[in-house]
Amino acid sequence: MSKMKVLLVQNVEQLGQAGQIKEVAGGFGRNYLLPKGFAVLATRGQVRQAEERLKALQRREEVARRDAEALAARINGVTLRFVARVGDQGRLYGSVTNSDIAEQFLQQVGFELDRRKIGLEDPIKRVGIYPVPVQLGAGLQPVLNIVVEAEAGELELPPNPED
Repeated sequence: MSKMKVLLVQNVEQLGQAGQIKEVAGGFGRNYLLPKGFAVLATRGQVRQAEERLKALQRREEVARRDAEALAARINGVTLRFVARVGDQGRLYGSVTNSDIAEQFLQQVGFELDRRKIGLEDPIKRVGIYPVPVQLGAGLQPVLNIVVEAEAGELELPPNPED
């Protein structure tokens, strides 16, 4: 049975990741991997190109990680205040949502935060203090402090008993 070395162009389940060199059965390579575009023959030039792409990818990932760490440092511990009309038992007329938090963050800190990365499970509907995580990727999860207060002149009730 003949073997051949191939350079994977795409991730192939149960075989490897793009950029890896694998030794596979000749028939599998000739009849499946090469025609489908999942791999190319592993020539010296192809291997060198793959190594250069891998190094470039690692450099981009390192830069992205440093940027995410800097962003996490700016986000962590920021307190955003929301003043809202309050009804019975500290319930808000309306709620504070991910979009509201992103908008307030832009106004207060000066740069945009993707609302989909704000880890608020349900909209905030009560007066209180809420720690809200932000998903930045790369294992980073800074926390925003959200303070919801009653409008001036309204009765302010104690914070949410869930705190």
